[in-house]
Amino acid sequence: MRARAFKPGVHLLGAVDWDRRLFDSLIPLPDGTSYNAYLVQGSDKTALLDTVDPTMVAVLLEQLDRVEHIDYVVCHHAEQDHSGAIPEVMDRYREAVLVTTSKGRDLAIDHLHVAPERIQTVEHQETLSLGGKTLEFLHTPWVHWPETMVTYLREDRILFSCDFFGSHLATTDLFVSDPGVVYEAAKRYYAEIMMPFRQIIRKHLDLLGSYAFDIVAPSHGPLYGTPSFILEGYADWVSDTPKNEAVIAYVSMHGSTRKLVERLVAELEARDITVRQFDLAVTDLGKLAIALVDAATLVVGTPTVHVGPHPLVVHAANLANAIRPKLRFASVIGSYGWATKAVENVAGLIPNLKVEVLDPVLCKGLPREDDYAAIGRLAEAIRPRHQALGLVGA
Repeated sequence: MRARAFKPGVHLLGAVDWDRRLFDSLIPLPDGTSYNAYLVQGSDKTALLDTVDPTMVAVLLEQLDRVEHIDYVVCHHAEQDHSGAIPEVMDRYREAVLVTTSKGRDLAIDHLHVAPERIQTVEHQETLSLGGKTLEFLHTPWVHWPETMVTYLREDRILFSCDFFGSHLATTDLFVSDPGVVYEAAKRYYAEIMMPFRQIIRKHLDLLGSYAFDIVAPSHGPLYGTPSFILEGYADWVSDTPKNEAVIAYVSMHGSTRKLVERLVAELEARDITVRQFDLAVTDLGKLAIALVDAATLVVGTPTVHVGPHPLVVHAANLANAIRPKLRFASVIGSYGWATKAVENVAGLIPNLKVEVLDPVLCKGLPREDDYAAIGRLAEAIRPRHQALGLVGA
């Protein structure tokens, strides 16, 4: 990746990681990712905003070969995919000062071993002049670590947003060229990383609403030349209003649970409720997370394994509990051979979800007509609740 100017004195640096398929040994990256750094050169001073993942240090250092002087290295976020090359950059530019929040200072010392005397902390809305280019630092804690901030470049009306508005997407595009692809990648990123902090992010969006910017420059994925594209997406995702959607996440070992799922899908469809169905044995959990952004109802389908839910259901329930979507209703359906505590166990896995738990449907062995009737009653219970929220017509 070469350095690319997109405003006078403002360059995109960093690296595209085409082949990475897992982040934090946890999050799938079906489309790779990028680590964006930005060089801002004023008439008096030069600042490097963020760096790259430690695996890509050589790429960034090569881009900086012709940059003789860096005065400031801005650390928006201490996670290594942004800060990993800071020690090498500051070793090359011995006069450079690390600019970060007070919490960022502590993390830079602990995670990167930056010398305390080389760190300058900045307050919320504090400014730094580079000469004709003014950086304004806006604290945005818990997007998605406690030390995070973003930077507003006043003269060029650019918001350097770090993880805020990011998308794990490897691309040669400087700006968004395929809105559909980027929208899904950004929504996946929000769902997997940002959604637990939905209420806090809403307040940060209100703060950013008082600033006029023409470009949003995140730390992952392409830049937004039309900021409303991503701002409107986030405003929708962080709202308290779900959509008329039910997510059914299930595992079936011998077909019984699947039969219940198939009947529930048909019953909900007949009641004008959109269904997102996921077989947890094969599904991309990122896709499940995306669906949970909007859903009003989650139904977990599980067979019984040693009296409890299937391990893949446990994993999915832990995911839902961790990312805290705006679900309003939940239930469990499934099957067992001779005894089960699946419902109690699943309920115990989702304490963070403030949902109304609807009557479960569990069948012994293969479903019978009374089990299918119970599925119909569950669908009939879901519809008026969606209707009461104004999600489906009378």
